[in-house]
Amino acid sequence: MIKVLVVDDSAVVRQILQGSLSADPDIHVVGTAPDPYVARDMIVELKPDVVTLDVEMPRMDGITFLRKLMHYYPLPVIIVSSLTSAGGELALEALAAGAVEVMCKPGAAFTLNDMAAELIAKIKTAACARVSKREDAGGETAEVASLGRNTNQIVALGASTGGTVALEYVLCRMPADAPGMIIAQHMPALFTRQFADRLNRLSAMEIHEAQEDDSVLPGVALVAPGDKHLLLRRSGMRTFVSVKDGPLVHRQRPSVDVLFRSVAHSAGKNAIGVIMTGMGVDGAAGLAEMHQAGAHTIAQDEASCVVFGMPKAAIEMGAVERVLPLKEIPDAILHIVRATS
Repeated sequence: MIKVLVVDDSAVVRQILQGSLSADPDIHVVGTAPDPYVARDMIVELKPDVVTLDVEMPRMDGITFLRKLMHYYPLPVIIVSSLTSAGGELALEALAAGAVEVMCKPGAAFTLNDMAAELIAKIKTAACARVSKREDAGGETAEVASLGRNTNQIVALGASTGGTVALEYVLCRMPADAPGMIIAQHMPALFTRQFADRLNRLSAMEIHEAQEDDSVLPGVALVAPGDKHLLLRRSGMRTFVSVKDGPLVHRQRPSVDVLFRSVAHSAGKNAIGVIMTGMGVDGAAGLAEMHQAGAHTIAQDEASCVVFGMPKAAIEMGAVERVLPLKEIPDAILHIVRATS
């Protein structure tokens, strides 16, 4: 049984979430709290496995509480807030502070019960997460030597739970003339543009949410829009992306498998594939196709992952050349580029 504490200032929301979550046989809601001060005492007493946390609450806002919690009593936290739909930057702030997932409360056309299945899935993922006292994994551009030349190589990165912080770490350590990058991060549609904007402010690269027919160029990174698949295409000498609807793959859209398979087909040996922290197997088969096409492949190691699901699946499939801690991935990418271009 996964023990869950619900923290929300609305009595109605607390009641609905408690009822919806308790309907799952694997989840036990050990309590609900109306504010962070009550939650603090309940966490110490009840020792929940996962906390769901609103952002806007009386006496102390959720982000401040989250930072204190991650410093003194780290455990998996899912942000569930109406603010996250309009304020994607606030959601990213929560992820940077240590939350493992963010979710929007539904709008007027839906009810909290409509999101129960998604929240239950996220709770089960969060319960498997490796959470520790948060170190600064990014936040400022590192001093990185220029490559000094252009390259036609392409770097494809895929991540899920814990990936926003991991991707920030890697991209903040890329020079302005780094090879073109394409990124699939499992994230709701409302947040990917803010995520790309945040990365753009922090990185020497130009980073933005991908749009149909965007060219893949050195010094540019494209982030798959939430709820859309991102694919690499080639026409003559031009390399560009397609942004597509389509069925969920491994319950995900964007799917890392869809991205990696397109890279295997369109870039072959001129690509580097990096699979990072996340639950499930999305990306493993696609990385195997990249490896078979001659691409260099890297997986994040277990110790530095929040959830060692996607990299583990790729490693077990024989798709990975090198397994590296997060802190070594940026240098590994640049070493491969310098050695092969």
